Amino acid sequence: MQPTEQNREQWGSKLGFILAAAGSAVGLGNIWAFPYVVGSNGGAAFIVVYLLCVAIIGLPVLLAEILLGRTAQRNPVGTFKALSNSKGWHVVGGMGVVAGFVILSFYAVVAGWALGYIFEAIRGVFFDFQTPQDAINHFNSLTGDPVWILGMLLFFMILTMVIVVSGVQKGIEKGSKIMMPLLFILLIGVMIRGVTLEGSSAGLSFLFNPDWSKISGTTVLVALGQAFFTLSLGMGAMMTYGSYMSKKDNVVTSTFQIVTIDTSIALIAGTAIFTAVFAIGLNPSEGVGLIFHTLPIVFSKMTGGYIIAVVFFTLLFIAALTSAISLMEVVTAYFVDEKKWKRKKAVYLLGSLAILAGVPSALSFNWLSEFLIFGMNFFDLMFYITFNIMLPLGGFLIAIFVAWVWGLDKAVVELKKGAEAIFENTPWQISLWKIFLKYFSSVLIFLVLLNSLGLLDPLINLFF
Repeated sequence: MQPTEQNREQWGSKLGFILAAAGSAVGLGNIWAFPYVVGSNGGAAFIVVYLLCVAIIGLPVLLAEILLGRTAQRNPVGTFKALSNSKGWHVVGGMGVVAGFVILSFYAVVAGWALGYIFEAIRGVFFDFQTPQDAINHFNSLTGDPVWILGMLLFFMILTMVIVVSGVQKGIEKGSKIMMPLLFILLIGVMIRGVTLEGSSAGLSFLFNPDWSKISGTTVLVALGQAFFTLSLGMGAMMTYGSYMSKKDNVVTSTFQIVTIDTSIALIAGTAIFTAVFAIGLNPSEGVGLIFHTLPIVFSKMTGGYIIAVVFFTLLFIAALTSAISLMEVVTAYFVDEKKWKRKKAVYLLGSLAILAGVPSALSFNWLSEFLIFGMNFFDLMFYITFNIMLPLGGFLIAIFVAWVWGLDKAVVELKKGAEAIFENTPWQISLWKIFLKYFSSVLIFLVLLNSLGLLDPLINLFF
């Protein structure tokens, strides 16, 4: 079945697409999650493994996902309908739409923390902290206040809806062209301040001087998972953004540029954070609390910490917003394409539903903290279902679909459009992509899925 062209918006420029897609990939995962994952897994050696995993999983699957969207010019559900003769494959696209909606609902809660911490930084409350426990107590008091946490959730979602309702060019692309350069400039500024602190060399050594004794099977699996999640794979965001590309756009170079921006920002964020953490003498393996528990103390003890704190939480908010926009667009595109809704109706109705869906996640830190399902609060359960099951399963099935169902021969025909020079000058890149996608990426993502479900160790013990 051949894809059909639809009269739909396209990106106004290649730069607009790259910045928007990079904005989708660059989110809390790069600035919040990446540093604490690195800190908890030994630093530099983990980064080396992570970069290899980005090359083996990230690039091939990202290229496949963007290519699917550009080829079909439709949302994830419509894409699988257009490119498959089987009625069952559109369920994979539907899973991506559902995952995008659910992730948006609880992602906006954490993004709201970043927004709220801008105001906390402006108020200068961090300078009242004497110990890390003071920062922890302050964070707990904020998230324990239903009015504060719900207010930040609402504020953040309204900003997201305002951008998405304006459309692809006037909303998402225009916003990305402003926010992504600003994020990069602010992050560079924080990094420069970090590396100029006395004692920052210990942080640089931690990040860039590998200790290979830190590498284990668990480390590799964590790196595989981080490489997969950091690029927003498996949730339909990149497929949706790819659907707004012109057939003349070069998917190959665009994918490389997106991965380069995403990885660079993660490394710059790690440098900015760990140089400061080591300079102050705090623990780099603090874990998920590194940003909200440890950094306020760091800022309170450094010269110029007031400005750096405001800047840092501003860039954290921007990173969260660019990702939330892509999640909102996945759901919006489905209802606009398949249900023929007007964009305004889709954005405001679905955005309002996402706010309501986010309420139980927000209340998981206060009123519903003791309401547990399978031993997890509502926030943790939603996180587990999406990130541990839906996303790796979606990425695995995307790799299988392109390599074995749609077929690499058809994929390469589409890949050539706009990338003729690459096929003529460096055809080995395409051959490498085909080998990785067909034989490596799907297997490794499946291992990530098994590990996320806690099934890998029992299987290893069973056979070995």
